[in-house]
Amino acid sequence: MTRVRTSAIVGLVLCAALTAGCSGSGSRSGSGSGTTSDNSASTPDRTSSAGSAPDAAAPTESNPPGDIPDNQAFVAYRPSGGFTGFTVKVPEGWARTTNGATTVFTDKLNRIQISAATVTTAPTVGSVTNTVVPQLRGQVSKFAHPKVSVVQRRAGTAVLLTYQGDSAADPVTGKVVRDAFERYAFYLQGHEVDLTLSGPVNADNVDPWRTVSDSFGWR
Repeated sequence: MTRVRTSAIVGLVLCAALTAGCSGSGSRSGSGSGTTSDNSASTPDRTSSAGSAPDAAAPTESNPPGDIPDNQAFVAYRPSGGFTGFTVKVPEGWARTTNGATTVFTDKLNRIQISAATVTTAPTVGSVTNTVVPQLRGQVSKFAHPKVSVVQRRAGTAVLLTYQGDSAADPVTGKVVRDAFERYAFYLQGHEVDLTLSGPVNADNVDPWRTVSDSFGWR
């Protein structure tokens, strides 16, 4: 008789424990829902002043990287020493470096290179295709899409080579930019000047590059 009562008591205790556990589990679930609600309530603090959702993509920049400003001023560049029989306009304020007969102007992601040389024959579509393109293929990382043509500029005709390639890695960030190149070969009486304009492939620099290439003149 005592054993029967003991078993009944143990059963009642186990039942009570199970009931309490179930009740506690429901309480914790409600507490978790409360935490989620608090996080949702704090979401407006992360919303931008423009009222965009916190997970929305950042707004597109008004000027993509590499775009030269529309109000960019240009100044005439005339080399000193060596062959000085030409002039060309370059963007004002750009950094300038000179190494022998080559001068380079740079600003952020854009670059202008001017090289002068004494030659025996004028450049042609064939000479640029057969000589310059192979040279650049070995010098420019991931050189691609070369196209050679003859174009008219104010100084006269020029052989234009357009192509794409990777820029040198940024010394600080290590980033590499895919660049588009325009290389103009101007010639006059045994002298050739190669004018190379380059910048990111997505940059809208058609007008500035036309300003530079059209400004080239012999003197």
